[in-house]
Amino acid sequence: MSFQSMVQSYLEGVGWGLEQLREARIELKEVSQTLKKAGSEADQNAEGAQSLERMREVSANHCQLLAAVSNLPRLYSVRTLVLETERLVESRRLLEAHAHLMDLEHWQDDILWQLHGAAGRSRSSLSQEDKELVQKYFSGVGQLVEALGKELWAVVSSALALARQNPTPFVSAVRIVEREEALDQSLLKERGGPQGRPLPPGRPRCWRAAFFQVLEEAVSARFRSVSYLHTRGPGLAGHLSALQHGIMADLATVRHLLEHCVPAHYQLTAAYLRASHRCLHTHLAQVSSWDLESGEIFAVLNWVLHIYNSPDMMGDPELVTEMDKEDLGPLISTEGLEHLQSKYVQSVRRSVSEWMHKALQVELQDWQRDQEPDTDHEGFYQTCLPTIITQMLEENTRVALMIGPSLRDQTIQMGLYEIENLLNRFREALVEFGKDHRRNLTNNKNEFYLHYLLASISNCIILKKSTESLQQQQSSRSAGQYSRTPPNPMAALDRAVRRACRLVMDQLLLDLQPFLSGLLTRPWLQHGDPTPKLCHVLEGHLELYSRVRPPCGQRLQEEAQWLMVVEYVRALMQKKLVCRSGEERRLLAQQMLQDDQLFREIFHNMDVEGSEPEVNPLALLPVLADFIRLKDPGMLTLEVSGLAAKYPDIGEEHVSVLLDVRGDVSRDIRRTVLDLLEQSAPPLPAGYRPIFTDILVPPSTMAFCLPTAKCV
Repeated sequence: MSFQSMVQSYLEGVGWGLEQLREARIELKEVSQTLKKAGSEADQNAEGAQSLERMREVSANHCQLLAAVSNLPRLYSVRTLVLETERLVESRRLLEAHAHLMDLEHWQDDILWQLHGAAGRSRSSLSQEDKELVQKYFSGVGQLVEALGKELWAVVSSALALARQNPTPFVSAVRIVEREEALDQSLLKERGGPQGRPLPPGRPRCWRAAFFQVLEEAVSARFRSVSYLHTRGPGLAGHLSALQHGIMADLATVRHLLEHCVPAHYQLTAAYLRASHRCLHTHLAQVSSWDLESGEIFAVLNWVLHIYNSPDMMGDPELVTEMDKEDLGPLISTEGLEHLQSKYVQSVRRSVSEWMHKALQVELQDWQRDQEPDTDHEGFYQTCLPTIITQMLEENTRVALMIGPSLRDQTIQMGLYEIENLLNRFREALVEFGKDHRRNLTNNKNEFYLHYLLASISNCIILKKSTESLQQQQSSRSAGQYSRTPPNPMAALDRAVRRACRLVMDQLLLDLQPFLSGLLTRPWLQHGDPTPKLCHVLEGHLELYSRVRPPCGQRLQEEAQWLMVVEYVRALMQKKLVCRSGEERRLLAQQMLQDDQLFREIFHNMDVEGSEPEVNPLALLPVLADFIRLKDPGMLTLEVSGLAAKYPDIGEEHVSVLLDVRGDVSRDIRRTVLDLLEQSAPPLPAGYRPIFTDILVPPSTMAFCLPTAKCV
């Protein structure tokens, strides 16, 4: 039963499906008949539409003719309105001219749009020929725009002059600029899309931006109007001063007059400040590129760093409120300022070097004068050289400080280099001065040779004080900053002083030389000559040394004392006098002590002025006198020990000569004394100045003879 029920149900479903198919077929047949009927009716309507195509063309032509007829009054009046606008522009009735120009542009835009719309209705694009036809017909409009703009910018360019006389044209120009700016913004907003109505020819005009550009060009022209004649040299400072007064006068006009003629958002004063700053930046960059002298560079630096930012210019409280200085930026970049300062230092260095060379030439000429050097209020010798150098460097340092500490430090650094170079040349000149003097000893060409050597030493002392003063003014962190090898004028000064002192001592020795040969001889032993003459020469020199500034005056006295003792002992080492008896040894020692007393009387002022030297050379003469005066030769060993303890640089050859001078020392005692000296030779203590090292013992000459009977 269940199987039969299932088959029965399946058959019923198949029957229901067949019935649905029959109904669908009937409905499809009805739809097909309806579509055929609609197609037939559509074919009939297409034939009717073809008959209306001609009417569509006539309608399009009618619209074009209607637009042409409606625009005929405008088209006929275009030429007249263009001529009228030209006349208004020429007479500077700018507002009326601009109103006519806006009408002409509006007509041109409307005609182009109507033609564009007609072309759209006729399912075609506006032809290039139609565009060119309209543009040609309205060609006078473009020329009017150019003419009006030219007049506008002429008014804006002369705004500063007009503000003092009649600001009306400037106000009209600003109103026109604002109209144009508003029209630009409106057109961009309405027609900015790609599918929107196209912008009129020449739009956007951007006359507000052009206004500020013309203003900047006008400022630049004002800069060019300041006379460039005599700009170089001293005229550059006057040129910068004229710029300052011109800028401040123009700013006053802008603030008090023109600012009230423009909308507040123009911020005309700030705009003029920016324009002036940019023009100054360009102009000063050009000036800085010139081959400027030091005075010109100083004028530029002083104007840029001090005058420009002072209350007399951009630091004016009323201007500070208009714009922040940081917005303007530097008038000259940091690199530009450093370059200018470097050029300034180089220029000053050339000038300083030239003046130092001239001063040195004058100094060399002074050395040849037949009179004593000048003296200062303290009685010290001096010439004009240190005064010239000191004043020149101090003046340059003072001027550089007016710009700033950095330039001062660079100028001081340069001055120290030049002092070092001068002192090196000065030392070379001293050497040549000494050579020339020795070549001309016979004709006594320069009797004041010694005087000018002493003046040179005093000059070096003055220059040392000036150098120390410069170094103290220089910032500690900048010393050596501008060069890998910092200047060392003190070393050069020390070398020059040492050379001059050496020449002074050479001259002393030269003056003493005629009398030194008579020392420690038998005539000297009998009469005491030539010690008084030596003392006379020494007194003359020491009196001149007192004309030298301390501490070199005292140093020269010490060196003279040292030289005298060395030459005295050197004469003793020559063995021109060998004692024959105890009485002669007593007389020799007594005469040596008398000479020592004379020398001490001459140098008695030396210890008052300066400090006592560690080794007093005069103390050697009594020691040697005691050595010669000693009666018991057996005590010589003890005496030599004491002598070596006081003067550790004494050598065997020196002691051997002293033993020879005594004339009573046996070979055994000599050997014992010399062996003791060799064994007990102490090292030289720190700070000890050798004296015997400077005294060379002449080589001993052995007697040579033929073996004749007489010789035997």
